[in-house]
Amino acid sequence: MTDVNSIPPAPAKVTDCHVHLAALPDGGNGCYISARMLRSPLFKFLIWQQGLDLKEAAKSNEKYVANLLAELRSSRYVGRAVLLGMDGVYDAGGKLDRQGTEFLIANDYVLKLAKSYPDDFWAGVSVNPQRRDALEELQRCAEAGAKLVKWLPNAQQFDPGDRRYIPFCRELARLRLPLLSHVGYEFSLIGKDQSSGDPNKLRVALDQGVTVIAAHGCSQGLVFHEKFYQTFLDLARSHANFFSDISALSLPNRLGMLLRLRRHPELHHRLLFGTDYPLPVFRWASYGRVGLRAMKEMGTKNRFDRQYALCSGLGIGFGSLENIVGK
Repeated sequence: MTDVNSIPPAPAKVTDCHVHLAALPDGGNGCYISARMLRSPLFKFLIWQQGLDLKEAAKSNEKYVANLLAELRSSRYVGRAVLLGMDGVYDAGGKLDRQGTEFLIANDYVLKLAKSYPDDFWAGVSVNPQRRDALEELQRCAEAGAKLVKWLPNAQQFDPGDRRYIPFCRELARLRLPLLSHVGYEFSLIGKDQSSGDPNKLRVALDQGVTVIAAHGCSQGLVFHEKFYQTFLDLARSHANFFSDISALSLPNRLGMLLRLRRHPELHHRLLFGTDYPLPVFRWASYGRVGLRAMKEMGTKNRFDRQYALCSGLGIGFGSLENIVGK
């Protein structure tokens, strides 16, 4: 058992690089959600958890942001959240395929909120490289203040290892925008090709000089079977521009990677703080592994602080996004 008496105070509050912005279409925010997604158990849980009303889209969107701000501002350790957008699915001609899209959070909505709350939010836009205006959208978002670009290729239905996207990756590198890409299986949205979550496919972007952040500690997301454990080690040791966030690693299906990361303190400087908000943070991994005072720290209802306390208590070091993008 690691005898950790308490979680050390942070010298400065960290940034959560993995916070999902959820929104209902209100006729003006450019967002979209499919009827199938509205019926999903996960979405129904989110509506219940956040106290939202599907009949009042605008008010519900305001409430989601207010809930997030309240929890973020009450955090002891986390001072900023990167709001993540979600681009849609695009057809072979680069046109938005609305029927194939389950969930879309428009970049303009993300950028607007980041501008409205500059002390609390950074914009994490989402640009599917399949879209015909991908380079133009990337440049537009960079000029508007985006801090990173988010991919979820399993649901956005593209192969991140496709060399056709090299020009997009080179532009990312030129703009010095980090790429945060989902890794492993995708359960929240419909994953058409789960092989798109293989972190090996991110080597194309890495080789173009992109700062890549592989989400969820490179975990596969299938309980304790961690197919990509060695991949994480290989990428971290061979690419100085490779990072991974610690988001969602307390969830049962990703817990195995959380425990494996404890074995590699020499690579903890490649880990960045993230939660996967609004998903819950569990402290099961701490049982029998940390002291009582650290366990008490983890009893907080604040998800940001619980994630910070859990990983710190387990001896897993991590950095903050501003360390690689600048303030």
